[in-house]
Amino acid sequence: MISNRQLFLRHVAQTSESSLQFEIERAEGIFFYDTSGKPYIDLVSGVSVSALGHGHPAVVKAVKDQVERYMHTMVYGEFVQSPQVEYAEWLTERLPRSLDNVYFVNSGSEAIDGAMKLAKRCTGRGDFFAFEKAYHGGTHGAMSILGDAKGRSGYLPLLPGIKHIRFNCKQDLERIQKGVAGVIVEPIQAEAGIIEPSEMFLTKVREKCDEVGALMILDEIQTGMGRTGKLMAFEHFDVVPDILCLAKSFGGGMPLGAFIASKELMSKLTFDPPLGHITTFGGHPVSCAAGMAAQRVVEEGRLMVHAVEMEQRYRSGLKHPLIGRIRGKGLFLAVELDREVVVNRFISKAFENGLVIDQFLFSDDSFRIAPPLIISDREVDESIERVVATLDGLVKQEN
Repeated sequence: MISNRQLFLRHVAQTSESSLQFEIERAEGIFFYDTSGKPYIDLVSGVSVSALGHGHPAVVKAVKDQVERYMHTMVYGEFVQSPQVEYAEWLTERLPRSLDNVYFVNSGSEAIDGAMKLAKRCTGRGDFFAFEKAYHGGTHGAMSILGDAKGRSGYLPLLPGIKHIRFNCKQDLERIQKGVAGVIVEPIQAEAGIIEPSEMFLTKVREKCDEVGALMILDEIQTGMGRTGKLMAFEHFDVVPDILCLAKSFGGGMPLGAFIASKELMSKLTFDPPLGHITTFGGHPVSCAAGMAAQRVVEEGRLMVHAVEMEQRYRSGLKHPLIGRIRGKGLFLAVELDREVVVNRFISKAFENGLVIDQFLFSDDSFRIAPPLIISDREVDESIERVVATLDGLVKQEN
C-alpha cells in the first residue's frame, strides 16, 4: 500500500528539493507527535503562527462555535460579520489612535500587497524603499521588495521602482527622496537572524518618511501580537507607522492577515475606482473568531510578560562553548553558533533529539527560538537540555 509520504511527494507541490517530510499524527500544547507516538518540542510555532501552541481549548471552542453559526457568507467588506467587527474593535482600541481602520486579508503576503497598493493610492507615487535581508512574503508584490537579489532573480521582471538599502545604516536613509510612495521595514528583522534596530534608527526612518511625504509601512507579521513582550514590536522603539501589516499569530492558528491604517487613508480604496482592494476569503469569520480568542488568552493570561520571563530563562540556560550571542526580544530569539558548526547539521541532529528547530533565510550561523508563548518553565528547561545535549553530541563527533 502506498504511504502518505509517497503520496505527499507525488501530489503535493514541494518548495525545496529536500523537504523535512515529518509526518505529524497529532499536536498538543508545545508538542508534535509523529506516527510512532514520539514527541517533539516545537520551537518554531509554525514560524510565529501558533502563539498558543496546538489545540488550545479557547481557540478550538471559538472555531467550533463560529462554524455552527456561519462560515463564508459574502466577499469581504459587503456584510456586517460580528467576528470581524469585534476583532477590529479590540485591536484598534490597543493601537495608536491613527491606526483605527482594519482591512482583513488571508496572509502576510496579502497584507504587504494591500499596504503597497494603499501607499500608491494615497500618495499618487509608485516607488518604494525596502531593506536588504528582509523577507515580506512570496506573492509578486511582496517578492519585489524581498531583500535578497538571488531570491528575486528567478522571477524577473518584478515590480519596477523598488530600491533596497541597508538596515541600521542611517547614511543609506539619505537615498530616500521625494517621489517615494512608501518605506517598508520590519521593526526587528526576522529572516536576517533577528536583528534589532540600532539606537534611533526607526525614528530616523519615520523622520525621513515625514520629510519626503512617503508612508512608513511596518511589517509586524512575525513580531506582532505579543511575541516580543509587547503587543507590537514597534512599541519598544517609540515609533508609529502609517500602515501596519499583521498575519501569522494574528489568526490564532487560522489563516488571517490585515493591513491597518487611518480611516482617512483607507477610504482611498473606496472610489476612483471603487473596490480598490478586494478579497473573497479575507477576514473569514472562523479565522477572526480564532484570532480574537487567541488574543484574549494572550492578554488575560499575561503571556507577553511571560514571554519576557522565558526569554531570560533561555538566556541564562543556553550556555555552551559553541553558542555565541543570543539576539532578540521575548520569545523571538536567534542563537548564534560557532561558525565552524554547520547549522543545518545541528538542526538535523536536534530533530533526532525531539526538537523542531528552524534556521533563517539570510543568517547561516544562527537558529530560531520562537516557541509557543504558553511554554512553561519546565518545558523551557527541557528544550535547553536537548539543545545542549545536541551540541555536546556534535563536539564528540568532531573529536
